[in-house]
Amino acid sequence: MTNRKIVYKPIAPEVVELAQQHGNQREAVLEILTELDQRGHLNPETITDTARALGIPANHAYGVATFYSMLSLQPRRDVIRVCDGPACWLKRASETREAIEKAAGDGWAVERTSCLGLCDRAPAMLVNNEQAGPIPPEKAGEVCHGWRGVPTDYSTLRKGEVRVMLAKVGKIDPDSIESALEHGVYDGLKSAIQKKPEEVIAEVEASGLQGRGGAGFPVGRKWKFVAQAARMPKYIICNADESEPLIFKDRVLIDTNPHQLLEGMAIGGYACGANEAYIYIRGEYVAQAQRLERAIKQAEGKGWLGDNIQGSGFSFHIHVHRGAGAYICGEETALIESLEGKRGEPRTRPPYPPSYGYQGYPSAVNNVESFSAVPHILKNGAEWWKALSTYPTPGTKLYMLLGHVENPGLFEAPFGLTLRQVIDEFGGGMLEGSTFKFALTGGAAGTIVGPDLLDVPLDYASGPQKGIGLGAGAFLVCDQSVSAVAFQRELLHFFAAESCGKCTPCRVGTWRAFEILSRMAENKGQKGDVDELKALSENMLLASFCGLGQSVPTPMNSAMSNFAREFEQAEN
Repeated sequence: MTNRKIVYKPIAPEVVELAQQHGNQREAVLEILTELDQRGHLNPETITDTARALGIPANHAYGVATFYSMLSLQPRRDVIRVCDGPACWLKRASETREAIEKAAGDGWAVERTSCLGLCDRAPAMLVNNEQAGPIPPEKAGEVCHGWRGVPTDYSTLRKGEVRVMLAKVGKIDPDSIESALEHGVYDGLKSAIQKKPEEVIAEVEASGLQGRGGAGFPVGRKWKFVAQAARMPKYIICNADESEPLIFKDRVLIDTNPHQLLEGMAIGGYACGANEAYIYIRGEYVAQAQRLERAIKQAEGKGWLGDNIQGSGFSFHIHVHRGAGAYICGEETALIESLEGKRGEPRTRPPYPPSYGYQGYPSAVNNVESFSAVPHILKNGAEWWKALSTYPTPGTKLYMLLGHVENPGLFEAPFGLTLRQVIDEFGGGMLEGSTFKFALTGGAAGTIVGPDLLDVPLDYASGPQKGIGLGAGAFLVCDQSVSAVAFQRELLHFFAAESCGKCTPCRVGTWRAFEILSRMAENKGQKGDVDELKALSENMLLASFCGLGQSVPTPMNSAMSNFAREFEQAEN
């Protein structure tokens, strides 16, 4: 036998350059692949080169490249992604997509995409990385000539609002730290660093602040777990993935007052004993990621982030990490996997992130709204926060209202609102000619409820106890024109498209349920379809690996229970 020496081709110069920009860290594989994709250069050869540059197996890099929906191994430079989430579906997004396909030239690739976090701009789309909407079908042709629709203005206070996190909307220039400082941003951090870390945690615990991502886990308790963990280093992680249909509040908070978020994270770092932090932001939020990066540089320049903050001896560095399209990365362990440069698949729990998080170290993971509430508590005190509401759940919450109402959008108010109050008092009532039929409450994984639950006060416990969930605080209101079966089909399309595929119950169950519901919505149902949907729901609930598969049964079961006759009629 003759010994043959393997000769490797040189790594492509652009890959070498990108790897060097990221310190040749293997965790940067997703960001490098995203940049290559945006240049139209993502292919098996550049994926292999990326792996070589970072010192990781080629199959690892290929697995990452094929996991995230915004990446493609097919050459394309200009892409229009049209959302087909439930809010956009109600606004005739399919017709918009057809119109875009006719109007776009050969240089454009037109694709469907899951929810873009632009539900208040439905029907929405991404034109390359530019957010656009609302784009009705008759305006589709103008998109190819630079028109992007008109963003919603949230500077006007609605009657009944109690604003804390939204209090400075329209008053602060979000791209100016001088403006933020003039309006008292970083006063909460100033107060925090004058206390002991354990006193900061005690204040947050006393406020009763619950996580605003939907589960409602007490923020102070989570921080205490991280602070008490013996292992170092520790990390603060902000979940800004916000990929669930109906949810867009975190995007608005970043767009209107980014320093509020950074301040809350810094307070968390001081309390937990962490000096490094990451904001994991969904890949579709390019403009928001850029805004955060500017704000971080400004805060470092003024001594509110970075080394030795305001001479306190406390150092805190925040990094922005962009995803690339994966709903599952909203689940905290999948987010951490992605942050570490892997496929965004969930971990087995326990252990939980407060003891074993980023790189195996204690990590506090909270979302944008949770961190944004913290500075106000440190500045004004726990008793002030509790006094904002007469309801047992303290403080204020951001609510999102969409669908067939006169005044959709975003507002801030205490807990304990009923769905009827949300629609009538904050949403201006139903559209003319519309009668309330049902609402999806909480988010895509929420409950589908009819008129009999309009007067239930909403908090984090209302879902399990009373059958109507608050979740992240979102409501999609549908009138008599919407089929509950067809609506459920759209939800299952989302879940099927976004399943990470790690476990069989979710990977197979969501697609099978979608197939059945598609037939039923087209009046091609078969006897036994409802029973099979119920069996699929039970299997996903009991056997799915993570919260995505386990939560799919919530809207399925509530729809089949509250609109049983409609499903039975579609079966025959």
